[in-house]
Amino acid sequence: MSENEIGIRKRSEIETKNKWNIEAMYENDEVWEADYRQAEEMATDFTSFAGHLAESEKTLLRAFKARDEMWQKVEKVYVYARMKKDEDTRVAKYQTLSDRAGSLIAKVGASASFFTPELLEADEQLLWEYLDKSEDLGLYRHVIRQILREKKHVLGRQEENLLAQFGELTSATNVIFSMINNADMKFGSIMNEKGKQTEVTHGRYLNFMESGDRRVRREAFEHMYAAYHAQRNTLATTYNYNTKTDVIMARIRKYGSAIEAALSGDDIPLSVYDNLVLTVNKSLPLLHRYIDIRKRALKLDEIHMYDMYTPLVESPLGEIDYLKALRIIEKGLAPIGEEYISDMKKGFSQRWIDVYENEGKTSGAYSFGSYDSYPYVLLNYSGKLKDVFTIAHEMGHSMHSFYTRKNQPFVYGGHSIFTAEVASTVNENLLMKYMLKEESDAVRRLYLLNMYIEGFRTTLFRQTMFAEFEKMTHEAVESGQVLTADRLSKDYLELNRKYYGDQVVYDAQIAMEWARIPHFYNAFYVYKYATGFSAAAALSDRILNEGPEARRAYLEFLKAGDSDNPIPLLRIAGVDMSEASPIEKAMNTFKELLDELEIML
Repeated sequence: MSENEIGIRKRSEIETKNKWNIEAMYENDEVWEADYRQAEEMATDFTSFAGHLAESEKTLLRAFKARDEMWQKVEKVYVYARMKKDEDTRVAKYQTLSDRAGSLIAKVGASASFFTPELLEADEQLLWEYLDKSEDLGLYRHVIRQILREKKHVLGRQEENLLAQFGELTSATNVIFSMINNADMKFGSIMNEKGKQTEVTHGRYLNFMESGDRRVRREAFEHMYAAYHAQRNTLATTYNYNTKTDVIMARIRKYGSAIEAALSGDDIPLSVYDNLVLTVNKSLPLLHRYIDIRKRALKLDEIHMYDMYTPLVESPLGEIDYLKALRIIEKGLAPIGEEYISDMKKGFSQRWIDVYENEGKTSGAYSFGSYDSYPYVLLNYSGKLKDVFTIAHEMGHSMHSFYTRKNQPFVYGGHSIFTAEVASTVNENLLMKYMLKEESDAVRRLYLLNMYIEGFRTTLFRQTMFAEFEKMTHEAVESGQVLTADRLSKDYLELNRKYYGDQVVYDAQIAMEWARIPHFYNAFYVYKYATGFSAAAALSDRILNEGPEARRAYLEFLKAGDSDNPIPLLRIAGVDMSEASPIEKAMNTFKELLDELEIML
């Protein structure tokens, strides 16, 4: 059956009002070509600064400005090409444009590769004198401070050049895993709830896990992990060498450990990571309590890991019209203030959002854009409640980008993942609290409550479990051990038992879950989801309970962009992630939700 036959429209059949206004970036592809050529010329011209960066404060300022202008142009060229490709991934023209934009990034990166090593070779005292002399150069004080902070970890020009050339090789394990996981592995077929034979895929797996039919859940679970078990030695070897690469690169750059190297870029103290794991571990009895409630609510004699995702009640909400979804979001986010809502509504009317699925459109959802474009959102809206929350989530990212770009220069126009996930999750928290407050129907409220609790389980608890696993594996390799399939499965199963407790019946398959987590190939990344969730829980409470000052502080955080490191930026909003208290407060909220859930059941 073709896509058309099952109701997916061609892009030309989607109304303009429901497609993003990408023409606001480039009127046509010819204008894009002109910018592409200009970016190439800028990269060539930029090399003239090599060997002269620190000659004077004026030269250094001109170099920084030229670098910003060059990367701003490259970013716009890349974002447009990528978004046009994502509109319909089958269109060869935009596949080509996207590939060319990727090549442009590599070319410009090579042209600018001298910049940081040369800046580090300059006399540090002289750089501070330049900053004191030139008010305009003072804009780059934070950038220069960040570069100098990493000085002892940056090698000489020749060594840096060699490492750059080895870049494709050091990322090979990630590529290999992706090919095995996405291209080579097949998971067979199962009979769905309607008795129809259906292929198990990555995209369908979560839907199977949410099924109200336990047989469907169990068979999908067994089929998925049978495929990973068949490849266990290859996958273990791939992950072992991925972890070794992290460890060796950290040693080459003179870091004390792989985790220290990973946290260094955001200047995150190791104590933040350790506080997260320790505080979540102390709260594991709450998760065990939830598993017991879930087991009783589903009327199960025994609970397995494949029973974790199915809702406690079927969705009673039905299909939600897109325009109605926007109105719900506007009401839910109203506590952030009139300025935020007014600006967000402009985003809706200016067509930041590409709403519906069409043939060939990339799956999922994201927020994207360049410094001088709208902060666009890609959706595949289908009218489910989770789609409403996806809009709120992605608009959180886009509003963060909107305020940052409006108030910061290009050099500070981005965000680290550590702060970006806060802006999106605050929106989800406020929307959920609004919907719970407004809902009087017992079944609907129970569904929302369970959905909220699942956010805590899957983000705060599960991502922390992943973070603990990554720390274990890297420490093992750092001490000279080898990550075999047996060792990884044994350690992962023990960790899973610790987190989910003794009530769960642990089928052998769950020991292989480590093998299917793509984030493990971008080490020490997932903890940011858990810290972001904790920070967002604290900030949403603050916005709701502490009035105008809390709203003002939150908007100041959104406007600050990348002008400081994540920890001090979040302090602007009113939360200190160097302490355990935000995580503890999130756990108190989790306990309150469990109390209400138990009463309702």
